[in-house]
Amino acid sequence: MIAKVALMCAAVCLPWQMAHSGTASQKTGQHIAEAVVTQYQLDNGMQVVVKQDHRSPVVVHQVWYKIGSNFEQNGNTGISHMLEHMMFKGTETHEPGEFSKIVARLGGKENAFTSTDYTAYYQVVGKQHLERVMELEADRMRNVVVSDEEFYKERDVVAEERRWRVEDKPGSKLYEQFKASAFMNSPAHHPIIGWMSDVENWKAEDARAWYQKWYAPNNAILVVVGDVQPDKVYELAKQYYGVYEPEAITPPKPQIEIAQEGERRITLKAKTELTKVYMGFHTPTLVTAKTDTEKQEVYALSVLASILDGDDSSRIAKNLVRKANVVVGAGAGYDGTDRLTTLFTFSATAAEGKSPKDVEEAIWAEIEKLKQQPVTKLELERVLAQSEAQYIYHQDSIQSQATVLGSLLSVGLPADLLDNWVENLRKVTPEQVQAVAKKYLHRDKQTVAVLLPKTESPPAGKVALLDENNSDKGAL
Repeated sequence: MIAKVALMCAAVCLPWQMAHSGTASQKTGQHIAEAVVTQYQLDNGMQVVVKQDHRSPVVVHQVWYKIGSNFEQNGNTGISHMLEHMMFKGTETHEPGEFSKIVARLGGKENAFTSTDYTAYYQVVGKQHLERVMELEADRMRNVVVSDEEFYKERDVVAEERRWRVEDKPGSKLYEQFKASAFMNSPAHHPIIGWMSDVENWKAEDARAWYQKWYAPNNAILVVVGDVQPDKVYELAKQYYGVYEPEAITPPKPQIEIAQEGERRITLKAKTELTKVYMGFHTPTLVTAKTDTEKQEVYALSVLASILDGDDSSRIAKNLVRKANVVVGAGAGYDGTDRLTTLFTFSATAAEGKSPKDVEEAIWAEIEKLKQQPVTKLELERVLAQSEAQYIYHQDSIQSQATVLGSLLSVGLPADLLDNWVENLRKVTPEQVQAVAKKYLHRDKQTVAVLLPKTESPPAGKVALLDENNSDKGAL
């Protein structure tokens, strides 16, 4: 599965980190909202995070490896996702596919996903089966067998997946090229699934080396949420994961994106009836923010995205879709939890008779309004109400709770970030929203990607609806 886990709003704070003593495992506990999150660290460096939720006799068991496409080099792009596939191809003691069959017999479900900064594996089972799935997952940490036969068969599967997800979908191909244009020299240039030329030339040894280097206890986080007792989970973690030695892991060299000094623009022509536009602007995240002021800007940018998008009363829906009838679908997006710099994006599908220029200028008209006049108190109240509702919905799912914890900790953010999120949004003022619009949304700092029907002369857009978030997401 390829996924960019999106938190319900965004995220921030300082990295949670525990020093490895080398002699005894360390433990901290902290109260977070309605539940307690208890954190441990094994002697081999593996982090263990447990959150109790006793509403039903079910448990989510997840292992997060801090490795994804943002760690890959040219020529080897997509290898993290390929290794995710190989993790289901058997270990020294289990045949290919046996892992999934065992979990199914337990009445559970399991899967995995690869993102830009992490790869995660999870099982959802009755609490009585926690030890069994932990035993199975721990076996995969160091004992997966990447055979040539299985590897090259699966490489063909991934190549076909790329054709289905990207090559045959003009909107996805546009988004991929949009990202590659916006990020020229930093890892976000690479698609999670990898460039096709790289996919077709992977060797089995590439996956073996990647596995040996990154799939180590000191590069992993165990997250368990559900009807459990933290101390019991900790003892099981020591028993099954604690037996492995840590690896000497050298972090990748910094690949800092060069400053954008002018507009970047690409056009893609394809067999489609859609005219689609992406616009993006480089912005900071809670991980990259260096000062308290910059961190507050992250919350203001998140509010800005929700003012523009979010529901039928947002500005884009009201002004661009219903009032001006310039687009039939549009959105604004921002994720302040990325490990590296990210983009504030606009995406839109042109209405019939409207050109890409019409769409761009309509979006810029909304941007200029934000720069000229602060947002209203009513709009801020709407954003806060949505965020509070989303937080409550998040608590309904133990899998969602676990996924948020793992994704935050994997990029160095604290476990209680989401629980403090709404409170931090309350600190955002209309003037701060206006300030970030002025600071980051500039024409000479934009990257624009346009999808046109493949004809002799580019026509006006055709009416069609399209998922505005068809980036690297989804399951096999």
